[in-house]
Amino acid sequence: MDTAPPCLVLLCKRPALGHAKQRLAATLGQEAALSVAQALLACALEDLRQWPGQQVIAPDHRQHLSWARSLAGEALCMAQGDGNLGERINALDHDLRSADQHSLMFIGSDCPTLRPADYLHVAQLLQRFDTVLFAARDGGVVLMASNRPWPDLQPLPWSSPRLGDALAQRCRQAGHSVAIAGKSFDIDHAEDLAHLAAVLHDDRRPARQALHATLKRLGIGSDA
Repeated sequence: MDTAPPCLVLLCKRPALGHAKQRLAATLGQEAALSVAQALLACALEDLRQWPGQQVIAPDHRQHLSWARSLAGEALCMAQGDGNLGERINALDHDLRSADQHSLMFIGSDCPTLRPADYLHVAQLLQRFDTVLFAARDGGVVLMASNRPWPDLQPLPWSSPRLGDALAQRCRQAGHSVAIAGKSFDIDHAEDLAHLAAVLHDDRRPARQALHATLKRLGIGSDA
């Protein structure tokens, strides 16, 4: 099995009013949701830039490729295609494996609680398992990695609490050995932010400090 670090792929949207984190916007308002979305993306980029393997930024629209390239550093930029998230991951996965990336790790921009040790743990598990998932407490996943092409992900219940179990089951049905690396939480709703502020309170990573400051400015968190 390839012992090189997996290729880390960041699936993201360009933060803009009315375009990102609309479930947050319904509670916080568009301007505040945009501030949070920008700070969350900075955390994901912080992780991407520190990753020792191949790095990929995959914006959700082709017209945002120039924006992605402005952030990329050493990362490759590839636009997501059409369809639901499963179809888009399948397409990216196919294209990257065709370009000789044999181990792929996908993240979004909404789980700033992931730490370097979590990524390392996933990479280590990929030495023994085909597929490794990092679960979300709401039933989804915050990271999905595999040494093998993903099975057809289109039919999965995306954005539902059944996603994590359904994804693991589908991979096992395709013959993958599957490991669950741990559990964290992503940011979907305003109520997630108070917990996030508490978790980030002592996090010294610069983008996490900036996110914590954004939450404090918005009056979110026990020390706000």
